[in-house]
Parts: sequence; structure tokens; C-alpha cells
Amino acid sequence: MKNILVIGAAGQIGSELVPYLRKLGYMTVAGTSGRTPLPAHLAEGPSAVVNLMDTDVLRQTVDYFQIDTVMNLAAILSATAERDPLKAWRVGVDGVIGLLELARDKKLSVFTPSSIGVFGPSTPLKFTPQDTVCRPQTVYGITKVTDELLGDYYRKKYGVDARSVRYPGLISYVTPPGGGTTDYAVDIYWQAVKTGSYISPLARGTYLPMMFMEDALRAAVELMEADPARLKHFNGFNVSAMSFAPEEVAASIRRHIPNFELGYAINPMLQSIADSWPDALDDSVATEEWDWHSRYTLDDMTDIMLGEIRKQLAADPT
Repeated sequence: MKNILVIGAAGQIGSELVPYLRKLGYMTVAGTSGRTPLPAHLAEGPSAVVNLMDTDVLRQTVDYFQIDTVMNLAAILSATAERDPLKAWRVGVDGVIGLLELARDKKLSVFTPSSIGVFGPSTPLKFTPQDTVCRPQTVYGITKVTDELLGDYYRKKYGVDARSVRYPGLISYVTPPGGGTTDYAVDIYWQAVKTGSYISPLARGTYLPMMFMEDALRAAVELMEADPARLKHFNGFNVSAMSFAPEEVAASIRRHIPNFELGYAINPMLQSIADSWPDALDDSVATEEWDWHSRYTLDDMTDIMLGEIRKQLAADPT
């Protein structure tokens, strides 16, 4: 891994992955759709207007920057995907096939993150093992299962170096929620600082696996840097950090905002998705094959989230 193209660089993960990779010394191209201006902090290095669905432009970009690794972060997230399943399939599957074909031709390594969305009600939901039933009930989960299988297929048949982790809910102060079922765990911090209260769309006692963004960035890079001779799975590694329910986030917030109030207005669609996902993941296979370990606890994350959000609101109170 030397010259990296990040597709979807302006999104939740990409907006932090690009500067993270550059800090590590990798030549990293911020690939964005061009629909919105490139965020200033991404414009500090090379960039390109690319679309996962336009393989001709992707090929030109790969050639121009001598790319050897593509981090593909383009996806339609779970709740949004349910409103437009065909678009979710086109981006989440058709786009990935096109990228894998390009990787086959240009000898690229490819990272396309998977998700806990690959699991469903028939999956063991407590301490979900690495190798288990994947029968999702959302189109987002269906696309991610397909991506895992495509990665395995292209590796076995064509020797493509395709790898992925199954991300839990990701929490960051840099970008706003983006249409995922776990996004309440981002919004709750913003509302805690802004208003001192939050109405949760998920019920009390709804446990979901979560991860602070810095752990998520490190997981992606460490997997792509891992010695392939040690890897048996390559795709779909469980990675875990913490699991909590809304009331536990509220308790962590009250260490800083004692009068913080949490209410509930259950969103049936989001609740049904959350109920089909694991309470917690077993990530021992990732630990065994590439030494994965998380670093941040719920309270660690809360301390950082509240501090950074306060800084942002002080700088721009609007």
C-alpha cells in the first residue's frame, strides 16, 4: 500500500480517513463526486472527481496517480437504502463489481467496508461469532453480504487483494449523521450540548455494537497493512469496541451534563432494523489474524465527543 485513492472521501469515514492516511505518510487522493465543494481539510493534498459507477474515469484516475490501493467508501446507508433499494443495489453491488474488475486488470488492492447489517434475526445476536448465519432483512445488509462474497470470489478466482471489516455503528464529531440506524449515537451528543435533551428513535435497552471513529480508521489501515500470509478470511472481519443502549450513553453524558434528559419516540423502521442486528460482536478472529484491538471505551468517547462539539459550536454557533 503506497498510493491510495479514497472513493467517497467527503463522507463520514472518508473525511477522516484521508487526513489519517496522509498523516501516516501515504500519498492519498481524495475522491469525491463533485456534487459538493471539497472540504477544505481534504484539499490540502491531491484530489479527483470520481464516481464509483464511472469505471472509465476511475481507470483514468488510477493511471494518473499510479494508484495501487482503493478504499471504497461509497454506500447508501441502512435507513436511506430502505427508501430507494434499487439505488442502494446499484451503488453497493454494481459499483463494487466494476471496481473489482478494475482491480483485477490493474492489480489493485481494494478495501470496501462491510457492516453489522449483514446479520439478521437468525444470527446469534449476543457475542456474534465471525463465521455465522448472514440472512439480513435490509437491502443495505444484502448489498454488504454480496460485497463480502464478491471479494472472496475475486480473490480466489483472479487473485484480487480485496479485504473488508464489518463495522459496527461509527461515532464521530466531524460529520453529521448520514442516514444509518446507529446514527442516534452521534445525534445524541450534539443535542446534549445544544439543548440538554434528546428524543431517542430506539427503545430503552436496545443494545448495538458501536465504535469511535479513530478505532475505525485504524482498523481499516491495519487490515490493509496486514501480512496476507496470516489472513484466512480477508473479507468480513468482525471488529468490535463497545456495545451500549441509549440510556447508557445518557448516563455517560450526565457525567458532564448532570441535567441531561433522555426521552423516547420509537421509529418502527429503525427499531426493526436494530432488533435484527447483534447486541455485541466476537472479534477474536481479527485479533488472531492481524492483532486487532480497540482502544476507546464509551466514557473515553463521550469525553472527546462533548469537548469537540463544544469547540465547534463555540466557533460557529449557527
